[in-house]
Amino acid sequence: MSELVVRRLLIDLETPFPARWNGGDAFRSAFFNALSMSFPVGEQYFIDSVRNGLKSLPEGQRAPLAVEVQGFVGQEATHRRIHSLFNNNLDKLGYRNEIERRALRRLKDNAHRDVRIHVAATAATEHFTALFADWMLRHPEALEGSEPRLQTLWLWHSAEESEHRSTAFDIYNAISGNHEWRLRIFRYITITFLSDVLRQTVRNLWHDGSLLRWSTWRSGAKLLFARDGLLRGNYAGWRDYLRPDFHPSQHDASRSAQWLRDNQTQFSVVGQAAAP
Repeated sequence: MSELVVRRLLIDLETPFPARWNGGDAFRSAFFNALSMSFPVGEQYFIDSVRNGLKSLPEGQRAPLAVEVQGFVGQEATHRRIHSLFNNNLDKLGYRNEIERRALRRLKDNAHRDVRIHVAATAATEHFTALFADWMLRHPEALEGSEPRLQTLWLWHSAEESEHRSTAFDIYNAISGNHEWRLRIFRYITITFLSDVLRQTVRNLWHDGSLLRWSTWRSGAKLLFARDGLLRGNYAGWRDYLRPDFHPSQHDASRSAQWLRDNQTQFSVVGQAAAP
């Protein structure tokens, strides 16, 4: 495991931005808005799951994991705060955050489950976000035409998701999570995550008045299902998670490291995580 750097993003999210902030493209804007709407409650869930997973270990087994977990918590807490600011703008524009409401209901219904279930769900979702993050860093044109501050927001988030892609997975292994349950939860998260994001995207497009336009869905097909689109282009990476010998570190994170090196003026380093 490694020490994760906690950073403070130096951009202004108080200044309003339009609903179609992503280059004026209705689908791209609605889709990324849906993702952002899921992040604050999701990031808090990841924080709680990983912390509880660490606490469930005997005290003597926590030390090798504690530093990275603290860094993970710091990064995810920063993502939660930044996307809350982003979502405040969407709320002022009249968008209704149903994806968050559904997530909160599921969390309440499943709060009693074994900590390994929650860590497995976190590891599965983190795999999705790491795949999407690396795709974003390969395809910055997905944000073409958006303001520099918003491009920075999404690419910074992507870089840090790639950076901490192994944390929840390693905690799951440390608490004796088994392969069968890892795959079972991964399949559940695949269906739930994608259907939730699609439903929220459709709701966003309806609110925007662009749901029934051909140009909207042409853009959606290109973003998601082109040869190297967000979904089609990540199928092989999705399938890797099913292997018994898979570990997230097997996936390349060099684009993340390169972006962070090239954009150091966009954030300040709060500090290297210290053991709690």
